[in-house]
Amino acid sequence: MQKSAAAAHGRAKTAWYFFLLALAALMWAGQGTAVKFLGRHLGPMAITFLPFYVAALLLVPLLVYTRRRNPCAERPGWRDWWRFTVAGVGGQVLAQLGMTWGITKSLASNGAILNLMIPVITAVLASIMLRERLTLLRVAALGIGLAGVLLMSVEDLRHSSLVSSKYLVGNLLILAGCTGSSFYNTYCKGLLARFQEVEILIFSYVTASLASVPLLVWVEPFRLDALSAFDRTSWIAFAFQALLMYGLSMVLFFYVLQHLDVTVASMCVYLIPVFGVLLAIVFLGERLSPVALAGAAIVLAATVLIMKYDAGGAP
Repeated sequence: MQKSAAAAHGRAKTAWYFFLLALAALMWAGQGTAVKFLGRHLGPMAITFLPFYVAALLLVPLLVYTRRRNPCAERPGWRDWWRFTVAGVGGQVLAQLGMTWGITKSLASNGAILNLMIPVITAVLASIMLRERLTLLRVAALGIGLAGVLLMSVEDLRHSSLVSSKYLVGNLLILAGCTGSSFYNTYCKGLLARFQEVEILIFSYVTASLASVPLLVWVEPFRLDALSAFDRTSWIAFAFQALLMYGLSMVLFFYVLQHLDVTVASMCVYLIPVFGVLLAIVFLGERLSPVALAGAAIVLAATVLIMKYDAGGAP
């Protein structure tokens, strides 16, 4: 009886962890919808970094709490801060700005679907950065995925040139954001030997926040009076980005990592397209054409190909 009760308790805990992962994926998938609402009042850089700053500030107390519980934790040196800067700028800034800017020029549903390219790009970057073998399978999967990206933009290509194609440019920016996310995951693998996941997350948030300030000062100057034009929906979208998408979702993900293998936890990324398309349909009235659906299927095929036949392709 005790063994049966323990097994049932274990299954319940596992189900709870998967529920938390699904909740995190739902928050990530909502980014595209929130960006569309905020795009009525703010430029892509303000949409990206203002909620990011709020999230970074709110996560600092978590960092203090974590390090107080482990007073023997190693303190970052100057070389470590340089690495966190590389992770923050090359990873977080590129990932969040590319995704946000891309969604403003494309569809929220496209942004959710193109997240499926992250495992493929991660496999290629791991081959380059971690000296893993760059197999023909990985190259083929990347090529198939890129073909899917272009196919998702074919409707816009029919009516305009390549340079002015709105959806194409947006989809390529989203793809750049996926590359930043993949770089962040790959690069931070080398930091896990000395720092906890939560520490890496918050330190990289801090460096990314500091590095992005010049973008809001010179590239896309931000004025506080832009916030006065916010309606209730815009404030909800802003709060969602800061509190849930950048904040709670990452905390949930790292919490689950303490109890499940990282490979298992990372599988929640494949819920993002499902949730993302549903949210875009419900809140934005978006629809995918049959050709765009075919492009999405090709992107999914590239991901399934590398996940099924290449163990190194997992994010």
